[in-house]
Amino acid sequence: MMQQQNMQQQGIMQKPPAVVTTKDQLYLTDMLSWNLLAMKKAHFYASQCQDQEIKAQLDQVGQMHHQHYQKILTHLGSGQQSQSSSQFQ
Repeated sequence: MMQQQNMQQQGIMQKPPAVVTTKDQLYLTDMLSWNLLAMKKAHFYASQCQDQEIKAQLDQVGQMHHQHYQKILTHLGSGQQSQSSSQFQ
């Protein structure tokens, strides 16, 4: 009940803001770095692994982090495209 009241007072953001703050940018950079590092570690450990089942799981983990990395980049790219197109209107 209390949580629901707080959400009503704060309001729900229907659309993300057009501006990315420095704090937002640093967090996005961190997310990209975390996913890239996890992907690299999974690939390295998979290359060192003898058990094929574990190797397959590590490859799958690496692919998942690669997909997350690409998805973040896609979101960032689409945000830049929509901002640049709105500047010319």
